Amino acid sequence: MATLQNIRTKAGLLVAIVIGLSLAAFILGDLLQGGSSMFQRNRLEVGVIDGESIQYPEFQQEVEELGEIFKQNYGQNQLDDNTWAQVREQAWQRKIAEIVMGEAYEDLGIEVSSEELFDMLQGANPHQIVRQIFSNPQTGQFDRNSVVRFLKNMETGLISPEDRASWLNIEQQIVEERTQSKYTYMVAKGMYVTGEQAEASATAGNKLVNFDYIALPHSSVADEDVTVTETDLKDYYNAHKEDYEAEASRRVEYIAYPVEPSEKDFADAEEWITDIKADFEETENTIQFVDTNSDISFNDAWDKKDDLPEAVGNWIFDEGAEVGSVYGPYKEGESFTLVKLYKSEMMPDSVEARHILLQVTNQAEAILAQQLADSLKTMIENGADFAELARTNSDDQGSAINGGDLGWFQRGQMVKPFENAAFNNTTDSVTMVATQFGIHLVQTTKRGKLTRQVQVAYLTRNVEPSTRTYQNVYSKASQFVGENPTAEAFNTAVTEQGLTKRVANVSENQRTIVGLEDARPLIRAAYEAEVNDILTNNQDSRIFELGDNFVIAILASKTEKGIAPFEDVKARVELAVTKEKKAELLVEKAEAALNGNADLAAAATALDTEVQTANAINFNSFSVPGIGLEPAVIGTVAALDVDKVSEPIAGNNGVYVVMPTSVSEGAGVDVAAEKMRLAQTNTYRVGSEVFNVFRNSVEIEDKRAKFY
Repeated sequence: MATLQNIRTKAGLLVAIVIGLSLAAFILGDLLQGGSSMFQRNRLEVGVIDGESIQYPEFQQEVEELGEIFKQNYGQNQLDDNTWAQVREQAWQRKIAEIVMGEAYEDLGIEVSSEELFDMLQGANPHQIVRQIFSNPQTGQFDRNSVVRFLKNMETGLISPEDRASWLNIEQQIVEERTQSKYTYMVAKGMYVTGEQAEASATAGNKLVNFDYIALPHSSVADEDVTVTETDLKDYYNAHKEDYEAEASRRVEYIAYPVEPSEKDFADAEEWITDIKADFEETENTIQFVDTNSDISFNDAWDKKDDLPEAVGNWIFDEGAEVGSVYGPYKEGESFTLVKLYKSEMMPDSVEARHILLQVTNQAEAILAQQLADSLKTMIENGADFAELARTNSDDQGSAINGGDLGWFQRGQMVKPFENAAFNNTTDSVTMVATQFGIHLVQTTKRGKLTRQVQVAYLTRNVEPSTRTYQNVYSKASQFVGENPTAEAFNTAVTEQGLTKRVANVSENQRTIVGLEDARPLIRAAYEAEVNDILTNNQDSRIFELGDNFVIAILASKTEKGIAPFEDVKARVELAVTKEKKAELLVEKAEAALNGNADLAAAATALDTEVQTANAINFNSFSVPGIGLEPAVIGTVAALDVDKVSEPIAGNNGVYVVMPTSVSEGAGVDVAAEKMRLAQTNTYRVGSEVFNVFRNSVEIEDKRAKFY
């Protein structure tokens, strides 16, 4: 938007020895070089996808190229760590899709021809992305000529490298999307919806059931009323191992020494701001003085009394502070502040204004827009009709139709340069001003009630920990880790010293730990350590500096990818088994209460509960009002005859007995419409599920955590 030298011999034995040694050296050297190369490849391997090694240099190049696209899209020169993490993740997912699906596309001969790409870029059927980029912002109409001009300029080198890279990335995305859509369409066409399917689905969705029910929640049974043995737990675990498949994780236990300002740091900050007060009072360039010395830049906002801190507002408006006078310093949180009354004027609360906008997207347009703005301003000052000129020249179509009228607005509702022009104008005067939207001609048509408003200059000194404070806190952390070099000593010292030990369970690619800044080095260290090791950073130090904390951590335990060991998930297994036991007990109670009796009310009385009602439930319902997500209940009532009492149903949250009271079949079903709906649903699902099927069928080893 990258030869062998021949050996000449003179004697038989010597020749044999020399050749033998030379060959040995040659072969050994080649093996060593090959081994080094193999070691290098393994060392630089960022992952393996379906047997294909992904090397760090190539992957990082793709990451950086995608990062440049992100910078352009977000209008930034730099990306923060979180955005870079998103870029790397997107690059990784694209690489997986490229390898996993590429073979499937190739086997089926699915590709995008140059003719297709031409059609999607500048032909009769441009892709939606191309339409969005090259549509006229005023009319919304696609401008094919703009595409052609852009592509010609790219061929002749008139397009910047950044714009060229962005466009090539867009082309790649278009090709990938078209290839995927071809495959998805092909698979979806194979998932044919029969008339019987459509009729059954439409009938089920059209059938509304009202029913009565008894609910016996699991919580109505106390834990001590069921017996769970170790054998029960292990039997359940062995039967449901797939439910306990887990990703690799590490349990880290750590203590943090926060670096906070000391009393001396507060005293030093107060002394500094007290000493500078006289200079602040005397300076004639207040804005520059604040921007040079304050931890917070000058803000040119105009404020009324209620907009200011109470003490500052009282000082200015009640005590009659004069322009140029200084208040303070006063302490607020971890900062000291001086306040200077910079300006005081009678100004309107709001204004009514109109404008003419001339949009600018490049330097050539800026020159033309400036010339046109000068001409329009002269015409208006000579008596031309502002409204008519706005209707015929303004690029702001929303206001142009009203002669450029923007109505009444207060401060803070417009971009700053535009606001300043509108509020500083006298009535009917015209000011030219540039904003990120282009060049504006601003005319203030009415001014609201005048009130006293002020500009205040705040000179703030934040209290920061000094170097000595950092050294003192580091010394405490260093002493602790020096005296407690093992996990056992670590835990004993934490208890004896009354320190707070925190716990974090982290995955390999995780980047954050709640309460710690920039925790990635600690997480990487956890995956390079053994259980009970005190973690070390890449400088071989056992102290991590994470934001304003010095952290000492041990690896308490680790879980590898796969089925979690029984002991690790025992608590979860016990909850599941307890729930099953409670359901069995409740089913027995419900069966005894029913005892062949079809009277739901009598059963409810026997169970010391009440009959409840649910209405308008059909087979496609997601949940039941009052009891939540219970598919077994929905399926039962959809199939049960009216006035027929069900057997006890073991659900997610309890045991239920249901009885349909009435059924509404609704009007005749539209089988054709339902068939189309089901087909569209299949197509939608194919788009995501097919890729997941292919992805799960290959082995993917993600080693990015070694590098990022």
